[in-house]
Amino acid sequence: MAIRNLRYEGDEILKKKSREVEVIDDKLQVLIDDMIDTMHKYNGVGLAAVQVGILKRLVVIDLYDDNGPIVLINPVILKTKGEQEVDEGCLSFPNEFAKIIRPAEVTAEYTDREGKRMRVKAKELLAQAISHEVDHLNGEVFIDKIIPRNFRVY
Repeated sequence: MAIRNLRYEGDEILKKKSREVEVIDDKLQVLIDDMIDTMHKYNGVGLAAVQVGILKRLVVIDLYDDNGPIVLINPVILKTKGEQEVDEGCLSFPNEFAKIIRPAEVTAEYTDREGKRMRVKAKELLAQAISHEVDHLNGEVFIDKIIPRNFRVY
């Protein structure tokens, strides 16, 4: 396991659309473990493969609860419900935070690291994290969704 280098604001790769994961092999399992370690090192809640320079539809999320990290391979948001105004940041945009609108609930389908197709109905922080990370897979970053006049740098 290794800490991967993060890609930061201004890196063109963050604007690119990620490709479907075709095979869940040992190489992908190493990437998943590295991404979890990298996310934990920087105290992130989520990390998309594109943020470590790999254009694959792969996301890891950890709400630091009893469930541990969640691995979402080829996630698809099927349905959203409601809205929540959230203060959001991103590991690729260190020390930058902004208020944005995210769905209050999302229903998503994904493949887990064992290759099983799963479905999750997420609320609040998990809904926010899934929305944020799926945006990354589509080449979108949170600063593109800022509510006007709510951007600040710490």
